[in-house]
Amino acid sequence: MLELNLHDLPDITTSRLLLREQSLSDAPALFGLRTNTEVMRYIDRPRPREVSDSEAVIKSINENFHRGMNMIWAITLKENPEQMIGNLGYWRTDLANHRAEIGYMLHPDYWRQGILSEALTAVIDFGFNTMGLHSMCANINPANDASRQLLLKHGFIKEAYFREDYYFDGKFLDSEIYGLLNMEMGTLLHLS
Repeated sequence: MLELNLHDLPDITTSRLLLREQSLSDAPALFGLRTNTEVMRYIDRPRPREVSDSEAVIKSINENFHRGMNMIWAITLKENPEQMIGNLGYWRTDLANHRAEIGYMLHPDYWRQGILSEALTAVIDFGFNTMGLHSMCANINPANDASRQLLLKHGFIKEAYFREDYYFDGKFLDSEIYGLLNMEMGTLLHLS
């Protein structure tokens, strides 16, 4: 079984970004993301009713990190590391199988600037080269073409399409699953 021996969620830096642990001071920004209609259009999860709901989510995320269940970073710009503009990371880990599910969200003010792609590259690298993952997956709403294109750009391959496998808000919804193997990532790096 894969073991994560990290006492704290490590910061990850890229040319423009600092990915860091989420703190309770990020709760208003997370609340803003999770109540934004554009951000949540294809994220089929309950919306928070107040900022304290987002505080509870952050506490749960950080507690679950210490249990080895997830690793989720706040996305910030290096010049303003206090302001969370999105988050991404491994929402579920399957340590027995060296696999994790990746997910992300970004404020619309920062869409189409390559920010999520830059952050995703760094987190994929961390997953394979630091965590020791063998594979990762992403579960998207099939209508979310932007997310699909982002995953394909990063080498993910469509693994499955599940019809009406998820019940949310009174409806059965479909899911698309994309996957990436560690050995495929190495091939992608050599091709670029």
